[in-house]
Amino acid sequence: MSRVGLKTLEIPEGVEITQDNKTITVKGPKGELTRTFHEDITVTVEDNVLSVSRPSDHKEHRALHGTTRSLIGNMVEGVSKGFEKNLEIIGVGYRAQKQGETVVVNAGYSHPVEIEKREGIEIEVPSNTKVTVKGIDKELVGAVAANIRAIRPPEPYKGKGIRYEGERVRSKEGKTAK
Repeated sequence: MSRVGLKTLEIPEGVEITQDNKTITVKGPKGELTRTFHEDITVTVEDNVLSVSRPSDHKEHRALHGTTRSLIGNMVEGVSKGFEKNLEIIGVGYRAQKQGETVVVNAGYSHPVEIEKREGIEIEVPSNTKVTVKGIDKELVGAVAANIRAIRPPEPYKGKGIRYEGERVRSKEGKTAK
């Protein structure tokens, strides 16, 4: 039984959901998202309450039930509130700066790494050791933040690198420790 799939979704004020066959479009104050879902899953909207149902208890239908409900919930939250990921840059000489539409990251390499602006994503650099990724698509925000983190993942000995805000990196002892 899918606990997530059985939950109904309250549609907030100002958000409009339209359905064309298996394509669902969610419009809100921050933008518009469109996604196509599996043909076996049924999505119904009644009185600003969205519910998702499946035709049988087959393993594939159970998996799609909760996934569909989660994806639609993320679409609704994205167009109403938006998503944000914060990254910290830790290390001597490691920094980020915004140059026009691109973000330039110096992370200890012989060359600076440039990150191009993507459609639907806004990258801000409030200080030279903090980067904020904002957008309405949760999947895209997470992917861009992961790509920035992958430039220099935090290493376990000194903790230098790029990490998510609040991420704990387990530190190891060096080889001189006994």
